[in-house]
Amino acid sequence: MRNILQNYAANENNSNWNNIIKREKQLYKRNNDIRSDFERDYTRIIHSTAYRRLKHKTQVFFMPENDHICTRIEHVVLVESISYTIAKYLGLNTELTKAIATAHDIGHSPFGHMGERILSEISMNDIGERFWHEKNGLDMVDKIELLEDPEGNKQNLNLTYAVRDGIISHCGEIDENMLKPREEVIDLKEYKTPNQYSPYTWEGCVVKIADKISYLGRDIADAITLGVLDGHLTELYDILKFNGKIINNTVLTNHMIYDLCENSNPEQGLCFSPETFKLINDIKKFNYKNIYLTDKKMSSMEYIRFVLTGLYNALKDSYKNREKAEELYPELMKDFENFLNDYWNLERKINNKNDILFNMENEKDYYRAIIYYISGMTDNYAIKMFNKIIGF
Repeated sequence: MRNILQNYAANENNSNWNNIIKREKQLYKRNNDIRSDFERDYTRIIHSTAYRRLKHKTQVFFMPENDHICTRIEHVVLVESISYTIAKYLGLNTELTKAIATAHDIGHSPFGHMGERILSEISMNDIGERFWHEKNGLDMVDKIELLEDPEGNKQNLNLTYAVRDGIISHCGEIDENMLKPREEVIDLKEYKTPNQYSPYTWEGCVVKIADKISYLGRDIADAITLGVLDGHLTELYDILKFNGKIINNTVLTNHMIYDLCENSNPEQGLCFSPETFKLINDIKKFNYKNIYLTDKKMSSMEYIRFVLTGLYNALKDSYKNREKAEELYPELMKDFENFLNDYWNLERKINNKNDILFNMENEKDYYRAIIYYISGMTDNYAIKMFNKIIGF
């Protein structure tokens, strides 16, 4: 084991430990709890409804009939596995990487990044705020997701600072070949754009890179399975020739993990060799050209836009004419109102403080609530509700 970063691991010997494990509110105590802080975070995440819904959300390919195509939940598992391997080899805290990786996409919208772009357009138009899944993930664990405490009171997940920071800092769309944690503790509400800051911990940095390692190879494997790359295999094999052989997804993933582990150090940060970094950039360019931005993907985006804007506009109209909306869209309105019951002008007693998430008299708050609600939907449920409102 290389253990080259063990002196920087998130544990009690770390000078930043109190900041790392800090929670916004004190978490309730149990006399018989044997879990660490990060283990408690992990179990709180997997008990959340937002986590469970990831199994029916798009990773890259929308509504595949093939059961072996990656969905958002499988991507999360892959990121957790990759980050565990890296963290263990480098001597970092694998409990922390497990919690961050498991939660990192909890704020993803239905229909993957296409759905994210459409919700962002809606959000910018109506409330002047960009929607991005890393920020939405932090909002989910801080504001939306609720668990009952031992007294039956509903409370948010109340995760440690390190895990919350890892969620909003995880953006895998990074092009630089060097990543080190930032030194300062910031109010995470200061984040305005993805990738604005480096993660606060080395473990958060590991998850951020593991996210990229995970999707590059797996997206190619899925595209080959679906026949998307039938006309581009020669170009792909030219890129994937390594030591005279064409490598598959598992070999590629292992190579990237090993190369990262062997080239990283406290001074330079997490980084790949120049040769592997070039390979990664070549694969990324290939994927964007032949998978992510193809005509077929763009045509499916128009259908997704139709679904999400249809749902949003139906609920938006209900702000000024609730009775008409309940008459036209009874199932959608009932579900949305059930969602609002936990937040809309509800004084939730948390640590003896009243906590009101939305103000009924603020129209933008209503629109913001709609976006939170839609962002939590699975692909299937969004389509089901859309079909209801158009009469199918």
